[in-house]
Amino acid sequence: MLDIKFIRDNKDLVIAGAKKKRVTVDVDALIALDDRRRALLSSIETKRSEQNTVGAEIAKAGADKATLLESMKTLKATLQKEEEELKSVMKDWQSLMLQIPNIPDVSVPDGASDADNKETKTWGAKPSFSFEPRDHVELMTGLSMVDFDRGAKAHGFRGYYLVGPGARLSWAIWNYAMDFFSKRGFVPVIPPVIVRKQNLYGTAHLPGDVEDFYETQDHDVLAGTAEVPLMAYHSDEVLDQSVFPVKYLGFSPCFRREAGSHGKDVKGLIRVHEFYKLEQVVLCEASHETSVALHEEINRNTEEFIESLGIPYRTVTNCGADLGLGQVKKYDVELWVPREGKYREISSASYFHDFQCRRFNIRYRDAEGKMRYAHSLNCTAIPTPRILVSLVENFQEADGSVRIPEVLRPYMGGTEVLTKS
Repeated sequence: MLDIKFIRDNKDLVIAGAKKKRVTVDVDALIALDDRRRALLSSIETKRSEQNTVGAEIAKAGADKATLLESMKTLKATLQKEEEELKSVMKDWQSLMLQIPNIPDVSVPDGASDADNKETKTWGAKPSFSFEPRDHVELMTGLSMVDFDRGAKAHGFRGYYLVGPGARLSWAIWNYAMDFFSKRGFVPVIPPVIVRKQNLYGTAHLPGDVEDFYETQDHDVLAGTAEVPLMAYHSDEVLDQSVFPVKYLGFSPCFRREAGSHGKDVKGLIRVHEFYKLEQVVLCEASHETSVALHEEINRNTEEFIESLGIPYRTVTNCGADLGLGQVKKYDVELWVPREGKYREISSASYFHDFQCRRFNIRYRDAEGKMRYAHSLNCTAIPTPRILVSLVENFQEADGSVRIPEVLRPYMGGTEVLTKS
């Protein structure tokens, strides 16, 4: 979240940032509530001091002891009333604070939806086929890589089994990604994915995305990304500045209800309820310049991973309305899907300044000994099975076989082509 002092001192900037993100917030109401919070805190502190003073006087009082006791009784009643009011005010204050969005960077384009995202680069030649290309559902079903019918029996809508070469190809991608990102200084982590709900407030997925999460009977949540447990990893800790940047590569199953998308991508592996993802998460010193440099680095990591596979892609800078509550700036990498004739998102890279670390209370002491909140960033390394969509469609042959990208072949036991058995 933003610092309340920053919000008070930069009210117009905060309002403009919310407007750019198309987020409706009442900053004036928050400031008025903060005024009352401050007044109550000051009054309560004064009354507690008075209690101590009167208590000391009662201990050594003589004839006026009864008067002092009555004074103490009145003071205690007033104090209790203000403390109860403060509880109510704090609840409302915290609720409003959680709704205030981070301020987008000046380089973020204006726009009302993802249709207004700005293409910043394209890479790779789109394949030209001498035949009518198949979609990933037909290709993978024909190669016995996936079973949607049995998936529906087990899970229902959007259920699937990856079978045989489909499962092997997924493992190949995971193992290759582990080697690829480890060479870039990332420490592999397999985190818990059942997380306390408070951690989703920490990452700012809540309160906004409440309908997209699976909740347990104990009111914990199945995380939709390893970002959530990885950010919780250092919550309430003071880190040594010398460890920065901290780089984690999280690997986990992910769960999303895909609420509100029942009419979208109803076939195949584009939009599923459960999947696996490798996620880059970085903590660094509280420097805008450092955050910007690391943002470019982690996004470029994913671009280079895609380039090594040989899949055409484009990168877009997300507009204000397509930013999450906490994001300062975000890039999306989108892969070419030949059958649809369009690019599909495969990765998002974001930086947050200290927005998330304030919520998680992740701090460090700088060179002058001052306590500061760290900055955080994250970027999808690669998700499966979604990447299989572009991979099989871009590398398909006329007979329905699929060539394996060269870098994956060592992880596939040397297999070069997937063919019908």
